[in-house]
Amino acid sequence: MNITGVLLAVAVVGGVGLFIGLFLGIAAIRFKVEVDEKEEAVLAALPGNNCGGCGFPGCSGLAAAIAKGEAAVNACPVGGEPVGKVIAGIMGVEAGESVKMRAYVQCQGDCDKVTLDYEYSGIEDCRMLSFVPNGGAKSCNYGCLGFGSCVKVCPFDAIHVEKGVAVVDKEKCKACGKCIEVCPKNLISLIPYDAKYAVACSSKDKGPVTMKDCSVGCIGCQLCKKNCPSQAVEITEFNATIDYEKCTGCGTCTDKCPRKSIVNI
Repeated sequence: MNITGVLLAVAVVGGVGLFIGLFLGIAAIRFKVEVDEKEEAVLAALPGNNCGGCGFPGCSGLAAAIAKGEAAVNACPVGGEPVGKVIAGIMGVEAGESVKMRAYVQCQGDCDKVTLDYEYSGIEDCRMLSFVPNGGAKSCNYGCLGFGSCVKVCPFDAIHVEKGVAVVDKEKCKACGKCIEVCPKNLISLIPYDAKYAVACSSKDKGPVTMKDCSVGCIGCQLCKKNCPSQAVEITEFNATIDYEKCTGCGTCTDKCPRKSIVNI
């Protein structure tokens, strides 16, 4: 074996390796992306669910927005107030007070309480029922369709369909809002976690129509509004709504509701 050839080969390989190393080192310095230390710290503090409930594309998007001052430090609905305080410490600002929220399905028209126009057999996806007669088999056009599109998108396993109506487990719910976005009937809303009462109906039909379609539907009779001592109930489009900033949780609305459309939750 020619020792000169071996040494030459080693020198060539070593030279190429040295050149590549120098090239990569210079490139790393030249094209180095500056990392915002606060952004990295905020990202580490976030829960990492990437649910999008904050309105940004995942936790990294929210972390970048917070670091730039474009989003509130307590903008993460999953982390809530504890995470907001940690991020506030990182950013050197006050976290401010935040109200813990949970999703609530405004319908209790299950199989025993609502009438059906026909028996439906087909794709079990609430969003697809907009293409079938009357938007679904239930007589109430505002009722829960019960095929669980909200269940499928919930990243926290906080929603399940019971007797044809979606029900939220408030202990699991993180108020990310995915269920709200996917519900074609707009039945789901965010209410305070500590709320004691809620309107369990979204019907905007007139009283006689609602009475025919569902045994527990709100008929807009206004008894709840007239009897609420804190003026926390309003009637809009034949349906009651509760102003939780005014509500004291006295339960008068539930006691006076003849249809039991306002429930203790």
